[in-house]
Amino acid sequence: KATVNTILREHLATTGNLSEQELEQVLVRFQQRQCRKGEALFREGERVKHIFFVAKGLLKLVYHDDVAKEHILSFAMEQWWETDFRAFYEQTPTALSLHCLENSMLFQLSLENYLLLCKELPTFERFLFQKSIAGHIASQKRILSLLTNQAKERYELLVKQFPQLVQRLPKGQLAAYLGVTRETLSRLYSST
Repeated sequence: KATVNTILREHLATTGNLSEQELEQVLVRFQQRQCRKGEALFREGERVKHIFFVAKGLLKLVYHDDVAKEHILSFAMEQWWETDFRAFYEQTPTALSLHCLENSMLFQLSLENYLLLCKELPTFERFLFQKSIAGHIASQKRILSLLTNQAKERYELLVKQFPQLVQRLPKGQLAAYLGVTRETLSRLYSST
């Protein structure tokens, strides 16, 4: 099994285009960060200083509306990247919060180091661009699913696409992500 320190290396190596020297150049720009369950990596109104790569653990990106209702935009588990990308790139206060749902081991990359690596290593910039496009596509699919599918279809699609994620999520979190009540989720869960 890969150690935490080799997980990011192996993930970056999936591009197949970074030399060993370039890989080392990238790795030194990341900081390893350990977080406890319930910890916030950033909260609404704060500046977002990092992009996070999840080596171990589970995160949720949320928005709280005017009546403090939580809306879950996304989850991020092992091998996934997460942040409020708008606030990160524009260096403006975020409207979102990022929380650990489990004890987590992350690698964080600052905007300064991100821009430096993109300037020095076009291969790394292409790698992150591909990851961003994949994330954008996933977001569009989720929005379309919320607009066009019934709750049961959304639940079944999530179970089919990410069964390991569904098993790790508390039922209340899963219900909030699907846009249903816990009672509706219980009915959906028992009918499958």
